[in-house]
Amino acid sequence: MTTAEAKPQPRTPFQRYRHSLWLLTKRDLRVRYATSALGYLWSILDPLLMAAIYFFVFVYIFHRGGVGENPYIVFLLSAMLPWVWFNGSISDSCRAYLREAKLVRSTTIPRTIWVNRIVLSKGIEYVASLPVLAIFAIAFGAPVSWDALLFYPLAIVLQIALTVGLGFIVAPLVVFFRDLERAVKLILRLMFYGTPIIYAANDVPGGFHKLTMFNPLNGIFSLYRAPFFPQALHWPTVGVAIGMTAVILVIGIAVFARTERAVLKEI
Repeated sequence: MTTAEAKPQPRTPFQRYRHSLWLLTKRDLRVRYATSALGYLWSILDPLLMAAIYFFVFVYIFHRGGVGENPYIVFLLSAMLPWVWFNGSISDSCRAYLREAKLVRSTTIPRTIWVNRIVLSKGIEYVASLPVLAIFAIAFGAPVSWDALLFYPLAIVLQIALTVGLGFIVAPLVVFFRDLERAVKLILRLMFYGTPIIYAANDVPGGFHKLTMFNPLNGIFSLYRAPFFPQALHWPTVGVAIGMTAVILVIGIAVFARTERAVLKEI
C-alpha cells in the first residue's frame, strides 16, 4: 500500500478530547467578538478601567502612597488581569450546562469540556492582555526580576486547576439550585476585596493576615507579582495555595462525577 493510500490513524480519546476542546474554545472566542469592532480589546478594557479608577482614588484622592507597591498601576494590573480571568470563568461556569443544554445532552464528548472550554477561552484572553501589563511596566519603570518570570507558568497552572475545580462544583450544582448563581456572584464580589488585589497582603492588619493565607488566590497572585515585586512572594502562602488548589480540584472532580447523570436528566 502506498503512502497516498494509507488510512489515517484513528485518534486516541485524549486527542479527540483536545480537538473538541479547541474547536469549542475557538467558537466561543469567535462568537464573543464576531459583532465587535474592537475585538479582543474589550477583554482588557474592563481590568484597565478598574485599575485606573483604583489608581486615581488611592493615589490622587486619598494620597495613599503606602498602599500596595510602587509603581502602583503595575501592582494593580499584575493581579487585576488574572482576577478577571478567574471571575469571568467562575461566573460563566454557573451556566455552562444551562446555556448549552441541547448540545450537552446530544453530544457524546465528555461533559467536563463545557467547563474546561470556558476556562481555556478566558485564559487565552488573559494571555492576550499581558502585553498591556508589559507596556505599563516599561512606561512606569517597574524593575523586572527575570528569574521570577519562571514563576508565571506555575501561577497559570495553579489558576487553571483552581478555576476548573470550582467550575466543576458550581456548574452542576446551579442546575439543581438556581439561586446559587446569584450567591456565587456575591461571593466573587467579596473575594475581590478579600484578595490582595488593590492592596498588598502585608497591608492586612493583625489576625486577618493569617486568614488571607487560606485564600488560594493570595499565593497565586503573589507568583504573578513576583517578577515586578519579589518582596510580595511568600512561599508559605504559595504552599497553602497549592494544597488548597489540589483539594478543591479533587472535590470538584468528585462533585462532577456524582452529579453528571442527574444533570443530564435535569436539563
